[in-house]
Amino acid sequence: MEDNYAYIGGEIINPTANYVVLLKSDITIDTIKLDNRNRFLYKVNHLEEGLYSFRHGYEYQMVLLEPKDSVLFRLNTLDFDESLVFTGKGSRKNNYLINEFLENEVEEKYIFKLCQLSPTVYQNRIDSLRNLKVKKFNTFKSKFEPSPLFEKIARANIDYDYYSSKEVYPFVHYGNNKEAVLKSLPEDFYNYRKDINYNNDLSIHYYKYKKFLKYTFSNISLKEHNAHSNGKHFNRYSLCYNLDKLNLIDSLITNTDIKDELLYELVINYISKNKKPENNNVILKSYLSKTKSEKGKKKLTEFTNSLNNLKTGFNIPNIKLVNYDSVEVDISSVINAPTVISFWSHTYHEHFKNSHKEIKKLQMKYPEVVFITINIDDYGLEKPKNSLKNNKFTYKNEYTFKNPKEASRTLAIHPMTKAMIIDQHKKIVNGNANIFSVKFEKELLGLINR
Repeated sequence: MEDNYAYIGGEIINPTANYVVLLKSDITIDTIKLDNRNRFLYKVNHLEEGLYSFRHGYEYQMVLLEPKDSVLFRLNTLDFDESLVFTGKGSRKNNYLINEFLENEVEEKYIFKLCQLSPTVYQNRIDSLRNLKVKKFNTFKSKFEPSPLFEKIARANIDYDYYSSKEVYPFVHYGNNKEAVLKSLPEDFYNYRKDINYNNDLSIHYYKYKKFLKYTFSNISLKEHNAHSNGKHFNRYSLCYNLDKLNLIDSLITNTDIKDELLYELVINYISKNKKPENNNVILKSYLSKTKSEKGKKKLTEFTNSLNNLKTGFNIPNIKLVNYDSVEVDISSVINAPTVISFWSHTYHEHFKNSHKEIKKLQMKYPEVVFITINIDDYGLEKPKNSLKNNKFTYKNEYTFKNPKEASRTLAIHPMTKAMIIDQHKKIVNGNANIFSVKFEKELLGLINR
């Protein structure tokens, strides 16, 4: 069809790369270079209408493209989602979707507070929120007469947000006796589950559907777990509970793509927070027996092996660093006192600012400890140097990796909040700490008194 095309373009302020990647269903359509004004324009021929995503650096966002659309956007990487504005033909529906996305981020925090209410009162509150969204959509629909595809997506957004708020309730509701919480729920609380398709090909790459599935399997596994946990207080990081989740995903999901993604996300999140290497090996073995993803198998095996090599009492791997005078040093050569190593990336701008402010406070309270901060990006020295300077952060004890990919893999840097506590003998005290944890200062006192 001659009309089966769409244009997408935009301008990126403070770009972190010189290109944008356009994807459909997580499959790359093209890598589009920015011009000298950090702009691009791209024609999608043989358009398959629906949700696309565009990636820049490690950030991404969705865009709905339908035949003959010409959607342009403008964004600033320092405030990626919040600064995103669409113009052109097809912009109204996309501005509606991005505004809804931002409102939902705020609403999610509010819902977590509501979760402390009794089940009946909670249900009334979230029903009211859902009704407001339906009313807002109906107003938009009567004013602009959007396409059936947009209506389907907008209504799915409302539904999946509502379902997710139901599924998250037992976890956020106070107390560790989750069995009692489940028993207190009205009989019809999860009635919608009977109509859910857990193998929905159309929604597989849609973040709200994936978030809903994540909450759902955590919740259903809770019931399974309670049946054989002998009344123990619930611990979401227990090996048993996470093995139950893996088994449930494996039994209920037949769509390989959905299953592989859910399994991978569950396992990397568990392993990155777990403190017991023997548990890492058990959950990895379970994962390897269930997934069909060779890429996932390779990445998680490498990640687990790296974490297992960062055990308490082991020497820190001797990674090559570069300081902001362009001098190359071994990481072991800069550790001559109790030391905390933390990491940052331009991709996580808020974490960059917050972690540096937190470290400044900790340095004042614990002058005996050296705080080393490493940028993990592969942008060279000038970009991180400018970021530090523009935010009025010192260059002292700041480094980049000589080989960022290899170093990030060796040190198993996931998530970005990961920090490492090293003693004066270059031995690992905690290879998986977090400077924002309520327990972190207690760990520092233990480090100083060793």
